[in-house]
Amino acid sequence: MTVATPAESERRPFAPRPAQEAILAYRGGYMGVSAVPGSGKTFTLSLLAARLVERLLEEHGLDEREVLVVTFTNSAVGNFRARIGQFLREERGMLPGIGYRVRTLHGLAHDIVRERPGLVGLAEDFDIVDERTASEIKRDAVLAYLRNHPDTFAAYIKPQYLQNPRPIERSLQEDAIDIANSVIRFAKERAASPFQLQELLDRQAGAWPLAEFGLHIYADYQRSLTLRGAVDFDDLILLAIQALRADEGYLARLQERWPYVLEDEAQDSSAGQERMLRMLTARLGNWVRVGDTNQAINTTFTSAESTFLIDFLKQHPEQARPLPNSGRSALPIIGAANFLIDWSRSLHPALPPRLALTPPHIEPTPPGDPQPNPEAGTPPVYLHPLAAAPEKELEIIVRSAAKWLPDNPDLTLAVLAPDNPRCIAIVEALEQQGLPFDDTLLRTDSSTRAAAQALATLLGYIATPQTPGTVADLWRDVWLPRRLPQLVADDENLALIATLAAQGRGGRAKLPEPLETFERALKKLQTPETLIFPEQRDWLDTLEWLDEAPGMHAQALLLRTDLQRWTRAAILPVDELLLTLGNDIFAEPADLALAHRLAVLLAKMQNENPGYRLPELANELTSIAQNRRRILGFGEDAQGYSPKAGVITVATMHAAKGLEWDRVYLTAVNSYSFPSGAEGDEYRSERWYARDRLNLLAETQEQLKKLANGSLDEYREGDATAEARLELAAERLRLFYVGVTRARRELIVTYNTGRQHEQKPLPPAVMFTALQGYLNTLES
Repeated sequence: MTVATPAESERRPFAPRPAQEAILAYRGGYMGVSAVPGSGKTFTLSLLAARLVERLLEEHGLDEREVLVVTFTNSAVGNFRARIGQFLREERGMLPGIGYRVRTLHGLAHDIVRERPGLVGLAEDFDIVDERTASEIKRDAVLAYLRNHPDTFAAYIKPQYLQNPRPIERSLQEDAIDIANSVIRFAKERAASPFQLQELLDRQAGAWPLAEFGLHIYADYQRSLTLRGAVDFDDLILLAIQALRADEGYLARLQERWPYVLEDEAQDSSAGQERMLRMLTARLGNWVRVGDTNQAINTTFTSAESTFLIDFLKQHPEQARPLPNSGRSALPIIGAANFLIDWSRSLHPALPPRLALTPPHIEPTPPGDPQPNPEAGTPPVYLHPLAAAPEKELEIIVRSAAKWLPDNPDLTLAVLAPDNPRCIAIVEALEQQGLPFDDTLLRTDSSTRAAAQALATLLGYIATPQTPGTVADLWRDVWLPRRLPQLVADDENLALIATLAAQGRGGRAKLPEPLETFERALKKLQTPETLIFPEQRDWLDTLEWLDEAPGMHAQALLLRTDLQRWTRAAILPVDELLLTLGNDIFAEPADLALAHRLAVLLAKMQNENPGYRLPELANELTSIAQNRRRILGFGEDAQGYSPKAGVITVATMHAAKGLEWDRVYLTAVNSYSFPSGAEGDEYRSERWYARDRLNLLAETQEQLKKLANGSLDEYREGDATAEARLELAAERLRLFYVGVTRARRELIVTYNTGRQHEQKPLPPAVMFTALQGYLNTLES
């Protein structure tokens, strides 16, 4: 972290900086805080929360009033809880956990709905579909629609692909899924049902295939949720708002319960989140919003809008507070970041002022501060001038890192790229040279949940091995994809089975034969013990075809061996049991680390709930895996990641937010990864098969916006594409700013010219060129 931790505060009295002191003097009302990178906003907001808790207890005693802290990610929830609790315990001698509540915005909405589900027509035991299930429902709906309406996007496709659509088939399907997701997210943010929007669309003149497609998928998706008696996470905020509107007394009780609302990462607030928090704070008006609009890097692929924080600061200038001091970076790196702010506001070739970076500038910490700015490296900021091909860029980075590491064994280093494919290429290059690296931050939320779900399925089997169907689920979802590949060795038949199994992955795709037949047999198995511990009757002997299929009998015997061992392991304490299972089915270090975290968690749950046995613990683990319990930092954040000295961290610039390293490489800073917003640049959102360089997702969103306002008469094709270019350019500029401000002592920026066989050489991004000019000016 970039500020003194509570443990460090224990060793010395806390002396707030002047800007922190102004924030900590807060007594009530609306206050907006503009916090620069590394300014210690979490520390400051936590301390403010602790002081407000103390005030509530002094004025009202121990009642249900709480300071409500709302933040963006699950790991931030844990961080805030720990800090607030430690402040209260160490500074005031108070018990932690009393007088405050910390939630993500979705977690808060869930609390509101769960307390009174009947207000929005939900049963007491309503379910929340996990993200994977939601994605599968949407994908199935999209593919079915395209099969039945193959000409849906014909009006937007280049003529050469209309006669031969095969080259664009897969790309079009994936883009259609993105369009459907965007429509659903947009509609739910605005509390618009598919039927309301479809009714409006039916009144419009002309054909609107993009909007028609999106609304059809939205309707199918909602019907599927209704049949399950479930909601998704996008529904939660909408339902919370509906619940608050449905019962004024309930709203008044919550307003009284949470007299102070502190919102972290406010630059990532959405329209629905804004409405919910505004309702909760409307009566007492005590709302503190903290964020940095220059770090709003999620706006083009989520419903986040940094304008909510900007407008809030303008509406309440009397309590608009900067938090400008940062001890994270050396002064030359701070100078480079501040230059980007000024340049974007006056000299950027395409961005209008409304999309530029915003003040305040980053200021170094004052003399005598406990967190002084680090000394600059040599050089502190370096932009590599070579116009290198992608492979050559990797060589330059690897060679530079290999030279630096032995001389700086106690310092941290990161190589950051704009996307995952480039990160994977970096990892492969480091592997080839035998350099130590850590790619933990490349793991996605879905892969983490898949690993947790594998453990949940396996623990569920051990809890109730006699239940029909559990063996089939375990074999299909865990044993085939995770265990069998570890067992094949040199057995060609088993290797063939593993290859067939791999072909059947992806949701509930049909398995190739003979695996499909074996799965059907497992599903019909009513007495699992005849497979696992056969005595008088061996179930495998009833499958007469088994010996005729190469490798199938051998894999069945290996499955039996594993099932026997796992069943016998049920006597182990739950943490040892989970570690044993993890060691059997996982090979990746990140998966093994996840198994360890889950083992510790379940042991803690069992201590807190002595009545819990394996069935209850298996259900808890399933809830975690399916996102019904948002804990352990599952999500889009760094999950408590701490950079390691002497090891090269490889991550996307998005994943690096909130972290810092002594040396940082920013890679692939070219005009494709970081477009300027000008027409001459290339934009990945303008698909190669679409006519007139249209951004189909942006055009669909614009149609939905106009439709929600009542009419499509003012829609002009292409306007949304042009605006999307500017918005993407602005977000990529903010992403570059985030990358720059990850560096403590040294910042190295490189770019590549792209794949030469596909396009003309890419120039460096406009901010690369501008920053190079700034450095040249300093040197002259």
